[in-house]
Amino acid sequence: MSMETANPERAFVLGLDGVPWDLIRRWTEEGKLPNFARVVEEGASGPLSSTTPDATPLAWPTIATGVWPDKHGLYGFQQLEREYTHRMNTSADVRRPELWDILSPAVVGNVPMTYPASEIDGTLVTGMMTPEMDERFSHPTEFGKELKETIPDYRIGLSWDEFRDRPDEFREELSSLLDTRRKLMRRLMDEEWRLFFFVYTAPDRLQHLIWEEDALLSHYRELDDILGEVMEYTESRDSALFIVSDHGFGPISRFVFLNTLLEREGHLQRKGGDGTRGALARVGLTKNRVQGLLSRLGVSEKSLVEHLPKSVVDTVAAQVPGEHNLYDVEFEDTVAFAHGSGNIYVNDTIRFDPGVVAPEDVPAIKSELRSLFEGLTDPETENRVLDVHDGDELFPTDLHSPDLVVKGKAEYETAVSLTRDVFRDSGSKVASHRPEGIFLAWGPSVEQGASATDASVTDVAPTILHALDEAVPSDADGRVLKEIFHGGSKPGRRAVSQREYGQAGHSAEVEADFDDVEDRLRGLGYME
Repeated sequence: MSMETANPERAFVLGLDGVPWDLIRRWTEEGKLPNFARVVEEGASGPLSSTTPDATPLAWPTIATGVWPDKHGLYGFQQLEREYTHRMNTSADVRRPELWDILSPAVVGNVPMTYPASEIDGTLVTGMMTPEMDERFSHPTEFGKELKETIPDYRIGLSWDEFRDRPDEFREELSSLLDTRRKLMRRLMDEEWRLFFFVYTAPDRLQHLIWEEDALLSHYRELDDILGEVMEYTESRDSALFIVSDHGFGPISRFVFLNTLLEREGHLQRKGGDGTRGALARVGLTKNRVQGLLSRLGVSEKSLVEHLPKSVVDTVAAQVPGEHNLYDVEFEDTVAFAHGSGNIYVNDTIRFDPGVVAPEDVPAIKSELRSLFEGLTDPETENRVLDVHDGDELFPTDLHSPDLVVKGKAEYETAVSLTRDVFRDSGSKVASHRPEGIFLAWGPSVEQGASATDASVTDVAPTILHALDEAVPSDADGRVLKEIFHGGSKPGRRAVSQREYGQAGHSAEVEADFDDVEDRLRGLGYME
């Protein structure tokens, strides 16, 4: 790309959910992805370290804000509450301004954790975790109405779990989803923008169910074709192009159930067989059996929870025995429990009601738990299977953050269901997240062949803001990747400036709206 124009006025961010650096590096070197290879050759590239845990609801807000989860506020898809309940996180829970709140006009499409659509200066279509295509899934609302008319088969997402035994059909559905997503991107290209931020979540969905070279390469070639179109589009507008993924991916073979381990070692108490729960358990009426009965009767879970009061749904979830990591735990006799993507909480009296652990005892319990998790071995291989991270080190500014974060090593994946066995084969879920995603940059100010050094998801927002001659948030945890800009460009010459952008989020009304769909569905215990 020509270096004559060295001060881009726009930034296009192409997000690819779950794309690992090792695949991109190998396939570009082998010439199998020509457009990715061109970006690597003519621009800057390198691995991008994710959040810990390396999960979508943490990583995309981090990419968009430049701060770790303890500042933006999301530790998972669900917010754990003081009374051991949880609700779905929404865009209103992100406590720091995101790039589209700072750069305007902005176009935002299919970014996870953006429902309900914010009233930005520009156009926004929400992405993953949107409950339905209602009046809150787009801004302005009229754009959503147009979308449903012009792309009638558009969908927010596709659950890989529905196609466990139908991989060929799944690939067809995913390709169709990718096609409609691309149609949306093309329509949004007609809008005015200074920031264009668009995410494709299809790689993540495919890789959870299929981890085979030919199938993956076929999909990545579709992504490569999309990238070529985006490159042509951005070059015609003197725009900087950034390609990022929230995390990487790799194969898995075994689940490790953390709450089951805590129960086995006496740190967690499962609810007993007294009263209603005991009677139901004795006749074999569990949540899984209820789910099967409803399915055979033609009653969908979504329909059920939408027409029952939330109090009824919660009562059923609490009374019917199952494997839920919250509803099936006796918290008055529990010292610690797991929630979300390997987050471990000590059941202390400050964060939880009632809580059973005095604050001064938390450090000793954390140390004991760390030894437990780090020492766990798979009886089949005798290998140690878990890595443990201290929550105080990961999330130093939030006193209510997880105490520990536990991740599986290699092909082990942590889970939080309260099962009978600590270990279980992963079944049809053949791959899952890894910490190393991708960072690529291409445009008039980017140094040809540059490497991004030790880049993390917190560096994306500061780098984009600096590229467009904007100040970096003063509380950003990331840095500007100045090594990717050539010395003759303004971003390469200019010193990094900072400013305070304030807070964001917190809307009780949005939380109530979102409860009507996914939160109440999860209240039944069918979705962890």
